[in-house]
Amino acid sequence: MVDAGVREVLLTAQRNEITEHHIYKRLAQIMRDEHNSQVLRQIADDELDHYRFWQQYTHGEAEPDRWKVARYVFIARVLGLTFSIKLMERSEERAQDVYAEVAGRLPSAERIVHDEDRHEHELIGMLDEERLRYIGSMVLGLNDALVELTGALAGLTLALQNARVIGMAGLITGIAASLSMAASEYLSTKSEGGRQDPLKASLYTGVAYVFTVILLIAPFFIFDHFLAAIALTLINALIIILVFTFYISVARDLDFRHRFLEMAAISFGVAALSFGIGFAVREVLGIEI
Repeated sequence: MVDAGVREVLLTAQRNEITEHHIYKRLAQIMRDEHNSQVLRQIADDELDHYRFWQQYTHGEAEPDRWKVARYVFIARVLGLTFSIKLMERSEERAQDVYAEVAGRLPSAERIVHDEDRHEHELIGMLDEERLRYIGSMVLGLNDALVELTGALAGLTLALQNARVIGMAGLITGIAASLSMAASEYLSTKSEGGRQDPLKASLYTGVAYVFTVILLIAPFFIFDHFLAAIALTLINALIIILVFTFYISVARDLDFRHRFLEMAAISFGVAALSFGIGFAVREVLGIEI
């Protein structure tokens, strides 16, 4: 028998195990790679075994967190299996601390702690997603678009002071730059050799660039006032940096804060410098539009 406090902890652990059983089972169903799918099914079975183990002490049933199951499956479909599982790992790290504490009172629970450690290594070893193999290409396209286009739009804003004209000039610049970057990535990847497909690498670079261009250009076709447009463009740039840096930091186990501050400082530093250049050009040349 266990006391009421420990039983409450075990009931929480029991619910986590049955929830993760359903998550891994669902993830196994959407995997195309049979080996990876088999590993996920095995882990799902282990989680169910853990659930039954805790049940010996709680003598109760626990319902899975359906919302959590749906959330992680959705994340895996949209952002990839690696990102979804890395988020799962974070919660499992906290669970392992709980299991280690309980193992001090229930020596037989040490097996659960060992299984959780094994799960982490198996998952890391099995993951081989295409999108992560080409993440360097995506970073190249996104970073270049953020730095180059944010700076160009900031400079054009004070030089032209007309939202539609700025948007048109930025759109032409962005599309031309995306094609140039995609072509450069194709040639670079082809010359390097390796396991990456040059065409896919160029597509990832080009798509990331065009996606960023659309988000940065859109405000100039929404707002009539150029200052309102550039303000929203800078906000969009910050959101893009925030979201993409979080994705990279989770999927690749990198430091989020350092990468976010670095990308934001470079993008906004170039934008500020270009803003000043645009003002200087307008004053020196005396062009009015």
